[in-house]
Amino acid sequence: MSEAAAPPRPARPASAVGHGVGLAGLAGSLAWLGFAWHRHLDGPYAALTHLVAVAVPMILWSLLVDRVHRNPSTGIDWANVRKPRETLDISLTKLAGFWATFAGIALVYMTFRFYWQGSFAFAMWCLGWLAPVLFLGSIPYVLWLDRRLVEPRDGAWMLGAWLTGQKGFAWPAIHAHLRAWGVKTFFLAFMLGVVPGGFAAFVDGDLPTLMRDPVALANWLITLMFLIDVAFATVGYMLTMRPLDAHIRSANPYAAAWMAALICYPPTILMTDGGPLDYRPGTAPWSHWFAGHPVVLAAIGAVLVALTAIYAWATVAFGLRFSNLTHRGILTHGPYAVSRHPAYLSKNIFWWIATVPVLSTGSWGDAMRSTLLLGVVSGIYYWRAKTEERHLSADPAYRDYDDWMARYGLVPRFFRWVSGRG
Repeated sequence: MSEAAAPPRPARPASAVGHGVGLAGLAGSLAWLGFAWHRHLDGPYAALTHLVAVAVPMILWSLLVDRVHRNPSTGIDWANVRKPRETLDISLTKLAGFWATFAGIALVYMTFRFYWQGSFAFAMWCLGWLAPVLFLGSIPYVLWLDRRLVEPRDGAWMLGAWLTGQKGFAWPAIHAHLRAWGVKTFFLAFMLGVVPGGFAAFVDGDLPTLMRDPVALANWLITLMFLIDVAFATVGYMLTMRPLDAHIRSANPYAAAWMAALICYPPTILMTDGGPLDYRPGTAPWSHWFAGHPVVLAAIGAVLVALTAIYAWATVAFGLRFSNLTHRGILTHGPYAVSRHPAYLSKNIFWWIATVPVLSTGSWGDAMRSTLLLGVVSGIYYWRAKTEERHLSADPAYRDYDDWMARYGLVPRFFRWVSGRG
């Protein structure tokens, strides 16, 4: 008697984003970085041009190849365009809501001094130039879009209706609108601020010299990975637009999720130098402990570069849709076919290898303290992952993906094997 055949493995749930859009942006990124490196263009304008080189190919691919503007999830009905007078009152109310939101964001930036210091000062300079464009551009954009939206009375309209004393607004929609723009307010300033960081270090890298030093080469390639990651992330925060199907479906409504995320980024970061979760005192970089062993240095450097590449790949896979604390479509391809949280996993493994907290230049107490604090940091990222899963689980598409990953995902299966659960 023959054994019964195993049931076929079900296909992985479809991804809201295809491979092509991220690859198009990556091609644009590498082309510009290669040109800037060849010509030694290391200034802030060259760093900002990197964003354009990433964004334009992704926009063109999304519209011309993937035709995302035709997706039902955009909420746009291209076949039934209303006459301008039918939506004019709606659009004016929505513009009032948008402009009130912009004014609130400006007030936040103007109130807190840290937004005008350090890397944030560059972000404020960029946003100062963008503000008039955003204000004026919102008029034709809203007037044009509302004629095509199935339901133009969104959160911005709700806020405008409340401000202008109209009926029909709903507080949950207003809260959702404010959460979404709160995400953009916090993270876009940070992302724009770090855009120039590392750009000059990469562009000024001398390859023949780097090839003779495995540590310098690894750090240079790690810088390249971070430049790509930052560019994709910044573009993702800027292009939250319905015609690109890259709008925010929902911002995480749970306070725990916001707490877990905000303590990982400036200005509220707890892991910074001198912060309560600073695990670096008493430690030395990985290159210190293995100095004089070039083969070991090259091997560790290669691992760290690979981990950073996975981290950057996890951002590239989003295409135009990267954003913390939001739902902008469920990803199931690329590194997300292996792990639910490839960026968090690769980032934390990187920190443990690069820091080697169990070794200390001070005392055993310093080593224990660093190890404990880095463990707490990793625990915070586990907390972040769980709060994100809780938010996304409201979408049936994510529940299907989560179920598939639990059964067939490589990383979940590995952890089950390690824990002896299957």
